[in-house]
Amino acid sequence: MLYLLLFSLSVFFTIQTHSYHKSKFIHSANFLSGGIYTRINNINQYFDLKTQNENLSEENARLRNKLENYQLSLEQNYIDSTTFNGSYLFRPVRVIKNSYSATTNILAIDKGSKDSIQQDFGLITPKGILGIVDQTSNNYATVISILNTKSRISAQLKKTNHFGTLSWDGHSPSTVQLIDIPKIAPIKVGDTIVTSGRSVIFPKGILIGTIESFKLDAAENNFEINVSLFNDMTNIEHAYIIEHIDAPEINNLLNLSNEQ
Repeated sequence: MLYLLLFSLSVFFTIQTHSYHKSKFIHSANFLSGGIYTRINNINQYFDLKTQNENLSEENARLRNKLENYQLSLEQNYIDSTTFNGSYLFRPVRVIKNSYSATTNILAIDKGSKDSIQQDFGLITPKGILGIVDQTSNNYATVISILNTKSRISAQLKKTNHFGTLSWDGHSPSTVQLIDIPKIAPIKVGDTIVTSGRSVIFPKGILIGTIESFKLDAAENNFEINVSLFNDMTNIEHAYIIEHIDAPEINNLLNLSNEQ
């Protein structure tokens, strides 16, 4: 123990009295502590990934709200965009259940009526649409997937205003069908398909996919189009709920018109 004490003192005085030894010691200490701190930081970042993903989803939702409503204000020729309140709200959610092998596939998300989620709200990702909210509880909601043979969504060609009905034939989870597009519409393989905005669920221009193939129907009046989805429906987790703020007012007006 006396030897170790004397050895430590000699090393200490050597470092203190010789600038070269002192600089080497400091460099080595910084290198060692820097490596330790880097590893600790990497571990902390790994365990913090869930929180970071949630924060990014919330930030993306805020940006989507601003972008979508700004684009809508431009389309509707609002002169003063600062007074435009916006017609759509985006909320980040997480898909906790995803089926894609049945003919009537259902998604489940981790937010419900407690979070103001209601029936007929849309569900999307940055790559495209996923489906429409069907049922809600306090904390959860189910969504009718676009991979559901009962699903019907209004869609159109991105480059024109020709629109039709998006459905699914129950076969491939990567391909849906677009029908009722008139044969006069100029289409080709690779054209982009988006939502038409002709409902109170999805705004116009939400991505869906690209034309994979097409043919005329039996009457040879309309195209039957196979659409390759942008979303990988077998690998979905983070998504966004779309709420059309004016939907109740529009639906009430339509119901009054139908009753007449």
